[in-house]
Amino acid sequence: MTGAQIVIEALQREKVDTVFGYPGGQVIFLCDAFYGCPLRFILTRHEQGAAHAADGYARATGRTGVCLATSGPGATNLVTGIATAYMDAIPMVAITGQVPTNLIGNDAFQEVDITGITRPITKHNFLVKDPNDIARTIKEAFYIASSGRPGPVLIDLPSNVQKAEVKSFQYPETARIRSYKPVYEGHPLQIERALELIANAKQPLILAGGGIISSNASNELLEFIDKTKIPTAFTLMGLGSIHSNHPLNLGMIGMHGTIYGNRALIETDVLIAAGCRFDDRATGNLNEFAKHAKIVHIDIDPSSIGKNVPVDIPIVGDVKNVLVKMLSFLKKPSVSTELSVPEPAREQWLQKISQWKKDHPLTYPKKSPLLQPQLVIETLSRLADDDAIITTEVGQNQMWAAQFYTFKKARTFITSGGLGTMGFGFPAAIGAQVAFPDRMVIDIAGDGSIQMNIQELSTAVAEKIPVKVIILNNTHLGMVRQWQELFYQKRYAFTCLDGTQPDFVKLAEAYGAIGYRITDKSSLEQTLQEALQEREKPVFVECVVAPEANVFPMVPAGASLNEMIEGLA
Repeated sequence: MTGAQIVIEALQREKVDTVFGYPGGQVIFLCDAFYGCPLRFILTRHEQGAAHAADGYARATGRTGVCLATSGPGATNLVTGIATAYMDAIPMVAITGQVPTNLIGNDAFQEVDITGITRPITKHNFLVKDPNDIARTIKEAFYIASSGRPGPVLIDLPSNVQKAEVKSFQYPETARIRSYKPVYEGHPLQIERALELIANAKQPLILAGGGIISSNASNELLEFIDKTKIPTAFTLMGLGSIHSNHPLNLGMIGMHGTIYGNRALIETDVLIAAGCRFDDRATGNLNEFAKHAKIVHIDIDPSSIGKNVPVDIPIVGDVKNVLVKMLSFLKKPSVSTELSVPEPAREQWLQKISQWKKDHPLTYPKKSPLLQPQLVIETLSRLADDDAIITTEVGQNQMWAAQFYTFKKARTFITSGGLGTMGFGFPAAIGAQVAFPDRMVIDIAGDGSIQMNIQELSTAVAEKIPVKVIILNNTHLGMVRQWQELFYQKRYAFTCLDGTQPDFVKLAEAYGAIGYRITDKSSLEQTLQEALQEREKPVFVECVVAPEANVFPMVPAGASLNEMIEGLA
């Protein structure tokens, strides 16, 4: 077998069914091996689109996404997508072509040191110089990408290694990496200590992050919440872990979090942080963050514990496994009784939060004659299927989706949290739709961000991928414009796009897709309903919304969570 044929065989052994990529000179031999093989190869129109599509596929399924690019600019075009996956702990294997081994280091045509470039943004990367190492490398790459705290792994394959023949081929049953041993089971004594702390808490709060999603711990989290009656807030990456309308769900916290969620963080006396890394957008001023609380931090990545926020009880382990152990402890009569000891205080805590919810709901100018973006999201949420997958771009569109869409289950909200990558949502939606061809997949976009990877509309049309794209067109780079309005005396430097936008309906039609435009409230519901019913072609729906709509509440950068700007209804 050639090295390229071993790659194809190894991917099939790893149960890969789809690869997103773009051909080039140093992967032409590998692309030839893909030709006619059982794997589906999705030709994207840009390597960044391939990386984001593989990322979206991984987030939607929980399996490792795979992307392919050639050497030089092909490999560097993957970098933003790899960094996006790394920041959000998404399992991905990126395969890049490289110049022949005898030319490495000679500044050959389209040569870059992609392993050096991506070292800070991958869990691990490999440069394979011997074709006999390909099988073991791919086995290790998939193991590293999907185990522990997931993340992207890069395999750099010189073209002569792809062409070389290997006399005997045996795919390893397991990956054995001596220095890499993730801890999956939380220490039982730490778990008992945590439950004792929770039992004596008067104002406990759970903060659930993306680790709940990646460890498939939604059911265990819901059971724990229902048993303990502890209110629960979410980071951006944790949204969808439980139903948005659950009575103990406090929504998203942080810079654009709910007022009641942020207030609960300010006043809690015991915080149980599950699968989150205390990102600055979630915490605000660290000196003021949950300063009255004892903190229990559950995370599979020991380097995340204590990194940003001091922790009283660290529990290293897979969140799902730790919650299972906690639930087993809760079934013991003695522990169950202890958790209900401070009953009056707990009741007062729940009543206080309930009052905050009544006094400070998420809202917007509902009487305005202009089409409000929040109304678009609310209407979309009502009309979309219960298992619809929502992706977003980055900016105001992302925050409005997080605030106003009703998420019903895990892995239905796909967004770039840590890196905040504009252009992510559309190719990610393509990846999710490829994974689930029979489900509704919708990208909520801004008029600025959709143009970052708009060329992937050609991919969607060619592959008959019926994603829906809802473009909230406010003729601005909205989030930066909002900051300029609030903090830079309305000096709108380079954020106004009015008069420079394409006709999104004509653009969609030019690619062979379907385009709609909504300019007022009266046609909103009917047009959205018609767009969502399309099952054959991709659809662009341009919603011309209020140009100066802002995302509120808002915590200014570097401020504490109690310095929220509430905004006007």
